[in-house]
Amino acid sequence: MKISARNQLKGTIVALVKGQVLTKVAIDIGGQTVTAAILNDSAEELGLKVGSPATAIIKATEVLVAVD
Repeated sequence: MKISARNQLKGTIVALVKGQVLTKVAIDIGGQTVTAAILNDSAEELGLKVGSPATAIIKATEVLVAVD
């Protein structure tokens, strides 16, 4: 699969929390956790399981940076 998004973070699924419509997917990326909310149908179609490898792909129109 090819994709244009450059922000790809490979990791391992550490948690799946299914709600009424969305599933929260937590991916461990080298000690940090990235969480995404995806449709339940998508989570089932992808066959997501805790312990499986996954890639968080981030595509944003803007990124904010703040300092104290």
